[in-house]
Amino acid sequence: MIEFIVDKNVSVNDTTFNSLTDAINALPEKYESAKIYISPGSYYEKIELRKGNLTIEGLGNAPSDTVMYYDDFARKDMPDGSKYGTFRSYSFFIDANNVTLKNLTISNTSGPENEAWQAIALYADGDNLLFENIRLLGHQDTLFTGPLPPKEVQPGGFIGPKQFDPRINGTQYYKNCYICGNVDFIFGSATAYFDYCEIESIPRSGADKDVQGYVTAASTPEGQAEGYTFRKCRFVSDNCPELSVYLGRPWREYAKAIFIDCEIGNHIKSEGFHDWNKPLAHETSYYAVRACYRTDGSFYIPTADFVKE
Repeated sequence: MIEFIVDKNVSVNDTTFNSLTDAINALPEKYESAKIYISPGSYYEKIELRKGNLTIEGLGNAPSDTVMYYDDFARKDMPDGSKYGTFRSYSFFIDANNVTLKNLTISNTSGPENEAWQAIALYADGDNLLFENIRLLGHQDTLFTGPLPPKEVQPGGFIGPKQFDPRINGTQYYKNCYICGNVDFIFGSATAYFDYCEIESIPRSGADKDVQGYVTAASTPEGQAEGYTFRKCRFVSDNCPELSVYLGRPWREYAKAIFIDCEIGNHIKSEGFHDWNKPLAHETSYYAVRACYRTDGSFYIPTADFVKE
């Protein structure tokens, strides 16, 4: 077992590093398993992780004690004058299997969506990915659960590190996590489970108060058994008006999202879901809400006509 420490305030040696990037780069090409512990503090780094069988854990008393942050965003200019685009905007990128993150905050600090457009905090692509006691902070597109959909809708829309890679579905598990954002802030194609998470909608800058956002935008591939499952999660908002946020809309027509025994705040619309103006999604998507309830204890039963249960 390899064990490294990241601490921005200590001298560097063979097992202690000042940045997570340096610790990742120091891992050998082949190893059975490794752990990287991060001392409390704020670390301004754009993380790229392509090595699996790895646990990364913050050593603070709470996830907020150890913060990994960066500030790239879709509207940012590349050296050639093109834009970064969504899928190069991440603060923390994972392209590996068997990775666990614990007790950390991952943030994209680029700013509101009307200035930055899309800005990913965590880009997670791989199998057997576990996130426990993680805080994910952003505005639009906070969490991307890869892989990408098979095809772009607009040319160049998938420019980024996995644009041409095979689309391989993996399983991701989020436990006791906090995730915030406004537009499509949990999106992607993975089979992803969210247990006991707090999902907070924050207002859109300058937006029509009637539609403050969409929590999920699944792109579940045709034929994939499961998409997103939320179990015993809390959907909350301190500042969005009542009935102003949708639980989801289909990024692709076969989107799947199930909500089980969740608390649904009053900011969530009665309809629950929007079809994103995709008539086919009424037949091919799968949205279900089971034993969910409003904050006052009353049952929440969405009224959208394409909800399956």
